[in-house]
Amino acid sequence: MVEHGDIRVVHRGGSKINFRKPVITNDSRFLLCASGESVKVFSTSTEECIHDLRGHTDLVTGVLIKPSNHLQAFSCSADGTVRLWDFTDGILIKTYVIGYPIFSIHASPHHEGVIFVVTPMQGDKRSGELFQLVAVHLPQSGDQLVEARELSAVLTGISSNPAATVFGRGGEYIASANGLQLEVYFFKKQKAYRFSLKEDNKKGGKNTFTCVACHPNDDCIATGHEDGKIRLWRNFNHKKEYTYSTLHWHHSAVSSLSFTPEGTNLLSGGIESVLVQWRYNQENQRDFLPRLGAAITHIAVSPDGALYCTSHSDNKITIIQSCVKVSAVIQGLVKGESVGTDLMIDPRSKSLVLNGKPGHLQFYSLQRDKLLYNLDIVQQEYIHESGLQQFEVVKAAFDASGNWLATVEERKQKGAELELNLKLWAFDEQTQSFVLNTTISAPHEAQITGMCFSHATDSQTTMLVSTSKDGHFKAWQLAAQSQTDADEGPSWSCDFVGAYHGLVPECCSFSADGSLLAVSFQEVVTVWSPASWELLTTLSQPPKAIRNLCFGRLSCSKYLLGTTDSNLLCCWNLLTCSLEWSTSMDVSLLLADPLSENMAAFCCQAGCTDLFVFKPSEPRPLFSQKAVCSGMVTRAVFAPREEMLESCEESSQWLNRSQLYFLTQYMDLMTFTTKTEEERLMASSKQLVIDDSVAMTPFYLLLGKHRQQQQGGDDPQSGVSAERTPLPQGSVAIKELLQTPAHVLPSTSFLCSMFVQSLLISVTDSREESKHAEEEMESEKEEEDSEEEIESSRTRPEQQAAVGGGEAAESAAPAMTKAQVRELRRVKKLDHSWLAGLLDS
Repeated sequence: MVEHGDIRVVHRGGSKINFRKPVITNDSRFLLCASGESVKVFSTSTEECIHDLRGHTDLVTGVLIKPSNHLQAFSCSADGTVRLWDFTDGILIKTYVIGYPIFSIHASPHHEGVIFVVTPMQGDKRSGELFQLVAVHLPQSGDQLVEARELSAVLTGISSNPAATVFGRGGEYIASANGLQLEVYFFKKQKAYRFSLKEDNKKGGKNTFTCVACHPNDDCIATGHEDGKIRLWRNFNHKKEYTYSTLHWHHSAVSSLSFTPEGTNLLSGGIESVLVQWRYNQENQRDFLPRLGAAITHIAVSPDGALYCTSHSDNKITIIQSCVKVSAVIQGLVKGESVGTDLMIDPRSKSLVLNGKPGHLQFYSLQRDKLLYNLDIVQQEYIHESGLQQFEVVKAAFDASGNWLATVEERKQKGAELELNLKLWAFDEQTQSFVLNTTISAPHEAQITGMCFSHATDSQTTMLVSTSKDGHFKAWQLAAQSQTDADEGPSWSCDFVGAYHGLVPECCSFSADGSLLAVSFQEVVTVWSPASWELLTTLSQPPKAIRNLCFGRLSCSKYLLGTTDSNLLCCWNLLTCSLEWSTSMDVSLLLADPLSENMAAFCCQAGCTDLFVFKPSEPRPLFSQKAVCSGMVTRAVFAPREEMLESCEESSQWLNRSQLYFLTQYMDLMTFTTKTEEERLMASSKQLVIDDSVAMTPFYLLLGKHRQQQQGGDDPQSGVSAERTPLPQGSVAIKELLQTPAHVLPSTSFLCSMFVQSLLISVTDSREESKHAEEEMESEKEEEDSEEEIESSRTRPEQQAAVGGGEAAESAAPAMTKAQVRELRRVKKLDHSWLAGLLDS
């Protein structure tokens, strides 16, 4: 059995962008938000994702702009690290290892070199509800990985909710709410004051604190409560003389509060999907921005006050221009309470399809991590009221080419019959979306349990099969164009109704070529021929109903696999019509990879889910991983890759063609990634590379790139340049210094020693270079001497002209040897001044 080795379970696409409060940069150009194990940087104007800052190995739990440098941002994670990023270039600057899971991060300009994080109290790792606010002194070091061990507790017994802890007056005090208690800690006095409320007020409202905000200039703390009230606390620096006033508009809990940078307005939001703007000190005047689409979970304001930003419960971020109009909407994968449909892949766009907004299907691009569009299935206005039964999309299926989509919607009202609609949607090439073609009201007399299209792409007709609790399965066939009126277009009709001994069918599955249909009737599997609707054979198993049916693919197409309520995974051989093998495991979900023979089985055991990947023809699993996630996995899909991976390791070859995505019980979309994939993604976030079009400057020459170009060039001109003295090669230190943007570098004192050492030359190197220099000087002097001789020969043209042709040939002196040249140079250097003195006398 192959264990997981280098394969990790990660949040890759469709992560929650509303998990934590988003952050708007000082210039209002970018928006940063935690998204799974990464930090996403969005443009506030185009809504596009500019950078995906990857590096954390667990859920990111907070993002914060560095107070002393507005071009850098901190992020904290449950992996116990705080990372410092340059978010404009997408570069990781530094990693601080704290050593404890971090739930939120805070900082203030008053405390330079210190960040405040919320961690579980020691000895209470993640399981309990006791948390503490800890001051972390960031060590000054030039290293990229730094251990921050200097921790000091500020407040204990606080809430892990980041909205319940906030700095006031630029860092003079910190306010934290937990349950029915508000605690204010003053840093100068090093004192904490606590204010408590009763559990219920006179009118029965709950006084529990939900969120806190501090006024930027005045000593005023705003708190939100579960009953929808907002309290403004003043004079809290005297424990017994504090006062508070109450504002009330929200009918349910206040989820977020935020003051504008000048302190002129207070913003509040809740389940009503309305952003309320209260005038500070004139609270009876308020403005509203209604119909924002879903409950508000977080409110953020840009430092210049130009933009407001709200996170919503449907995994959406709305950017608002000064509470007047919505300027942009960043929509993530819509997360509901549960997913009624299976996870599907649209064969055309290769996007993930599942339930979105109520009554809709969402098409989500996993490659771009972006919502493409919502398709309105129910086509009725959804009314947000608890207890009201409305139509919900419960089943959906695509045909092999992506031309047809089938959906089932149902509504169950108390004391009334179940309402069912089966809708067939045709893909419209012009609008590039699905258009309703056929609606079948009451396709069955009871709830539909399963639905699938025939996967054969070469068949003449398109077929859909649905099974129901009324004891029947029905085959719906697309009528040929010739049989219908040309103006009406194609339409669907019921081709066959099948049953077996009055038993209830649970699920159905077509073989890969469409020649067989398997329908499970409780503990019996029936195999039918769709061409003649003849019952070919029945496959039985020990009593207990069959939950899943799945045909093998490619070379394993002769196998049919099924799971039973008695925790058995069975494999039948369709050639011999007998049970090939069976094994005992509680399989919650069984699915086949459409591009290979591989099959995946999610097994629930001891409150966790295990994964087994296997081929039906082999007894040994290709891959297994215990405790992939907590709870039961009931929705998963194999998504085809755009580029095939070339993994040679046996344990990860099953991920080469397709990627496996699954939904946890907490509605988190997870996937499996290999080490090679992660290295490729991390390489994109490494340091910048200088563009080759950079001008020829001394800094450019220091990088040593010109040397590489000279070595690479074979033209005659490159030989001339090669004769020049070689310039120093670019060292790692110089590259680090020159390739990193100046605003993200550490202080010069840290880099100076490293830089100077890189410029120093060792003694051995200097000796070798001095020898090279002497030889080059000699060669240069040789060239000078030869030039002087040529010039002297040119000054005697008359002598040469007088000599005959034969004599000229004889007088041509032979080339001098190196020894003769040296002797001549020595003679030249001799001092002949004594000879001049004799001549004068």
